[in-house]
Amino acid sequence: MGARNRRWRSWALALAALLVVVAVAAVARDRSRSSSAAGTEERVVDVGGTEREFRLYRPADLPESPALVLVLHGGGGSARQAQETYGWDDLAAREGFAVAYPQGLHRTWNAGDCCGRAARQGVDDVAFLTALVRTVTDDLDVDPRRVYLAGMSNGAMMGYAFACATDTLAALGAVAGSQVTDCPAPAPLSVVHVHGTADASVLIDGGTGSGAGTVTAPPLAEVMASWRSVDACESPRTTRSGDVTTESADCPEERTVESVVIDGAGHQWPGSAAPRAAADPPSTALDATDYLWDFFAAHPRP
Repeated sequence: MGARNRRWRSWALALAALLVVVAVAAVARDRSRSSSAAGTEERVVDVGGTEREFRLYRPADLPESPALVLVLHGGGGSARQAQETYGWDDLAAREGFAVAYPQGLHRTWNAGDCCGRAARQGVDDVAFLTALVRTVTDDLDVDPRRVYLAGMSNGAMMGYAFACATDTLAALGAVAGSQVTDCPAPAPLSVVHVHGTADASVLIDGGTGSGAGTVTAPPLAEVMASWRSVDACESPRTTRSGDVTTESADCPEERTVESVVIDGAGHQWPGSAAPRAAADPPSTALDATDYLWDFFAAHPRP
């Protein structure tokens, strides 16, 4: 009996030790969403043998199953520049969501017919963004119904390319960009597009812009009409407030396709700090970051 008791005691101690390990692991997972994990982390993800970089911002009070916003810099920009310029971190801290800032190879994105070395070299940026979303979703238990993308210029073009190639996003927010890739059978999603009438780099009425990385784009009205067709939307309604004209269409399953046009605005992110001295001054008629988040928050995946 003594030997048997000793064996039972050993098993009991082993079980107790295992339970302690499980408890510690659970606490560690909880702490991953606590203030100790808050802030910006520089991350890499392997894409076909190439290490791709991104920055991940987590606010101190990140809730369970948070939303995730991907913010894509423009051509010639960077993940750090997008993080420091557009104001997403402060908004994420107030509203409680995570923000990922991917870094384009050679500071550009392969969005189809644009832009720069990424397009010329056939960089698979769709695979990069897909791997990024998968990695962050696994780490933070991101709500798959609330994955969004906001892009500037070439980053907006990449957003359209990603939306055309995958069904990952609940909503896309494009600023000063266009759709410059074939998009034969996209999955339905909500779309909001912000553009200035004085944008000389990506012309609102279509054609070839005059910026450093010249791009030929279709008219904004044509892009919006194509997404209204994808989403089977009603006819759009138009409203105007000051220099801002909004054309918005309601679609099945509570989706929306919306364009926001700002009179006199150039190639810039409205409401932001200018990324460089030579850039078009950002319009003060709209805070694009706040506007896009309000749109995103109202449009999770059905």
